[in-house]
Amino acid sequence: MGRGVALRLAEEGAAVAVNYRRGADEAAEVVEQIVAKGGRAKAYCAAIDDKAAVDAMVGAVREDLGPVDIVVSNAGTASKGQTVADTPGADFVSLLSVHALGPIHLIQRVLPDMRQAARGDIVMVSSSTVAEAPAYSAPYTMAKAAMEMCIRTLAQEEREHGIRANIVAPGLVETEMGRRLVKAATGGGTIEELARRYPFGRVCTPEDIAGVVAFLVSADAEYVTGQRITVDGGGRPVTVI
Repeated sequence: MGRGVALRLAEEGAAVAVNYRRGADEAAEVVEQIVAKGGRAKAYCAAIDDKAAVDAMVGAVREDLGPVDIVVSNAGTASKGQTVADTPGADFVSLLSVHALGPIHLIQRVLPDMRQAARGDIVMVSSSTVAEAPAYSAPYTMAKAAMEMCIRTLAQEEREHGIRANIVAPGLVETEMGRRLVKAATGGGTIEELARRYPFGRVCTPEDIAGVVAFLVSADAEYVTGQRITVDGGGRPVTVI
């Protein structure tokens, strides 16, 4: 999803800071694609739950690309598939750090830039599962829910500064993480095998998410803030007879 959003926003004219924790080669490839098309981009290594690394990244981005006026919070990791009763406390803390506390720190660091800009946009990538609260996923859904509440609150607090804050909540997405989740949940199944049961005969793609993000940070969404847009084809998979 990060790749899809970065490429799409670059196409719309944004200078893009590509953040990564692992996958330096993949991040460099995204930067190369953007630069090859005449855009501006640079990759930055920083784990979202490492405050010092995030601070250093923000400073470097300002120096290389200028003040930050758009943040897309997309970093994430999955739960381990345990019940609430069996989940160690450290797992709850770890996912809260990645999905909520780390992104909040990042937002706090760039808010001064956004308040000085004509407009600022914060888009948090959540999950449709937050509303469903499925079993064996509490650390993940709790962390996403915490960040969603923060974004909704932030939207009200920062309106006076011209800052919009919105949430995009995908269903199952055709990504590496999505493939791992499907394999684990089905005992070896694939996204392709599930696709025909999903709305419109496919699962969500990174391009679907990128399109919604691009809309939210565009002039067409000038009057949109504090909203949660679910991108899951309209609901659960259909039954094929």
